Amino acid sequence: MNPPDDAPMADLAIREAPPAFAAPWHAQAFAMAVTLNETGAFSWKSWSEALGAELKSGRYEDSEDGYYTAWLTVLENMLCDIAVTDPSELAERKNAWDRAARATPHGQPIVLSDG
Repeated sequence: MNPPDDAPMADLAIREAPPAFAAPWHAQAFAMAVTLNETGAFSWKSWSEALGAELKSGRYEDSEDGYYTAWLTVLENMLCDIAVTDPSELAERKNAWDRAARATPHGQPIVLSDG
């Protein structure tokens, strides 16, 4: 049933929904957590407890970037905990991405070298 023309809701303009994530990496971090959960790498209970503790640490700004930075930190920690990676391998990979990003002209895709 449609509301009458004079109903308060009838005057609301239809607006485009905001993006679900403020940055592509937010969505990628979210997708990684969902995929790891679906494959049984960790439970949502353990995930939510770890994320809650990380957010309570106060190390993150009150913003979407801060929230997803905490999200990414928890992902990294959990991957180390389940032996998918270790802290030194993770640091090495982050450094490789940083070097590749700095060497890549703006607007070009970042490519990691094999060496």
